[in-house]
Formats: sequence, structure tokens, C-alpha cells
Amino acid sequence: MEYRQLGRSGLKVSSLSLGTMTFGGKGNFAKTGDTDLEGAKRQIGMALDAGINLIDTADIYSTGASEEIVGQALKGKRDSILVATKARFRMGEEINDAGLSRYHLIRAAEASLKRLGTDHIDLYQLHQWDGLTPLEETLEALDTLVRSGKVRYVGVSNFSGWHLMKAMGIAALEKFIAPVSQQIHYSLEAREAEYELIPATLDQGLGVLVWSPLAGGLLSGKYRRNKATPEGTRQLANWGEPPIRDEERLYDIIEVLAGIAEARNISAAQIALSWLLGRKGVTSIIVGARTDAQLADNLKAADVVLSAEERASLDKVSQLPLIYPYWHQARTASDRLSAADLSLIQPHLK
Repeated sequence: MEYRQLGRSGLKVSSLSLGTMTFGGKGNFAKTGDTDLEGAKRQIGMALDAGINLIDTADIYSTGASEEIVGQALKGKRDSILVATKARFRMGEEINDAGLSRYHLIRAAEASLKRLGTDHIDLYQLHQWDGLTPLEETLEALDTLVRSGKVRYVGVSNFSGWHLMKAMGIAALEKFIAPVSQQIHYSLEAREAEYELIPATLDQGLGVLVWSPLAGGLLSGKYRRNKATPEGTRQLANWGEPPIRDEERLYDIIEVLAGIAEARNISAAQIALSWLLGRKGVTSIIVGARTDAQLADNLKAADVVLSAEERASLDKVSQLPLIYPYWHQARTASDRLSAADLSLIQPHLK
């Protein structure tokens, strides 16, 4: 297992992290999995044995049940693992039981600490944007949580490029504890993060945690062109993430992915995860699984190294077009582009 620095912080995290959205199986999250406490203990044990040192959860996962299971499963092991959780979504019926207000964030952090059975959260992440709460209020609340010892580091998730840069700017201006990472949706099927979020990460020295690296299972190798959707999958359960805008492009990607996997006699999932591990800016990929067998397979991706030819074929079939202003920059500004700019534009330069 490789360990990578989380942004400009002094924290090192494993290149694979364990996701726990499948823990609990309550409400809508039952579509992703229903891992109980005993199953969670097994999966956490497998992750620790593989060298994983970061577990990611959220208060909204099965309405707190995921955090409770993580807390119970980590009894006696808490000092050997980093725990990340998130807040923003509705956790109660009252009007202020959602959002990124000081009121909600501090209450949410204290509730997460109780469910997790710990005295601190290693990485506390804003789970989604809140356009109604001033960022000054949100960042001050995070700053308070860090300085009180309840939180060690802070990050954001699912922010746009301008949301992210506004947060970084306000943190610098007000001398608040700044985010060290962002958790983003990124995969061979969904490379939109390369337009702004990856360049911003490289420019600002942030860490990147990747959620849904297998596109909700679409890149696992189970889905093939002109074949029935496998039983018991998220797609069959109408999970809805990620949205598929171009089905033919998706299956073109899967065909290349499956071809490489078959030639190596390993799973398509391992190839897709390895491709992500080699992308600029990526710190850690969050892997979760409905079954122990799926997790065991995903963990093997840490040892897979793609050849330049394999990587190039995957890059080509999944490449997104340059949108404005990037196509204009490629045509007229290529003589003065930074490394962050080139992370997106370089493949399009002649």
C-alpha cells in the first residue's frame, strides 16, 4: 500500500480508503448495501490488513447507522485508523437540521462524535454546498471545531471550482483553518472534475479523495453492451448515480477496460482503480463493497501498475472535449500555461 500526503497537511493517508456507505442498509441507502456490524468488522479487518489507514463515512449514511457501526467496529482499534466523516444534509425534522450554518455544523459534529464513540474526527468534510449560509460562518464553525480539539483537519466535498476557491480565499483572508482536501466524483466514466477541480487541487496543494471510482459499479466488468443488467446491483435499484448521458461512450470505455483486464487475467475494477491511482492530483480512492469478495478484489488494485500503452488507450476512449474557455486557451495561450492548466489542456495540444 502506498501512502500519500493529504494536500499540504502533514497527514499521510493510504492510496486506497475504505468507504462505508453500505454499512447499515437503512432507507434509500439499502440500495447500496446492508452490511451489518459483523460484516463491517470483517471488512475493516480486511482493509487494515491491506494497509488502509483511512475510513470514510458520513452522518447521512443510513441516518447515522453507518457511523454507529464504524464506531462499534473500531473499538480497540481507533488509534490505528483515521476516521473521516461529513455533514450538511438533513438529519432531523427541524428547520435548522440541515445546511452549513454554525448551528447545524457544530451540532452535527457533536452528534457524529457520539455515534462514532470517539473524542475527535480526523477529517471533517462539508458534504455539499450550501448557497444560503455565508462561507465566513461555515469556515468559522470549522475553525472552532479544530481549535476545540474535536476535529483535526477539514475538507470539502461536491463543491464546484468557484465554491472551492471562494472557500480557500476566505479562509486565507480571515486566517481560518483552511480545507486540506476535497472529496470528488471522478472515474473513467466521469472525468468532469478535470475541467476545474483537479487543476484547482494542483494549484492550491489540496488532497483529493475520490468517491464512486467505479461509477456506481458500471466499471466493475459486470455491465456489457447488449447484455441484461445484473441482478442485485445499484443500477437495477435505480440508485441514479452517476447520471449516464452517453450510453454508447460508456460501453466504449467498458470494452477497452474489459479488454485490458482480460489480457491481464484480473478484474476490470482493478484496472479502473489503477487508472485513477495514476491520475494527477489524486491522493486516495474510496473503495466500498456490498460483499467481502468485492472488497478483496478492489484492494488488489493497490498493486496494479498500468503500462503507458494501456493508460493511453483508456485516456483516449474516455477523454472529454475541451469546453470554453479551455479550447480557446489551448488555441491562443499554450505558451503561458501552468502545470495546473496543462493537467487538462496538455492532451489536446498538437
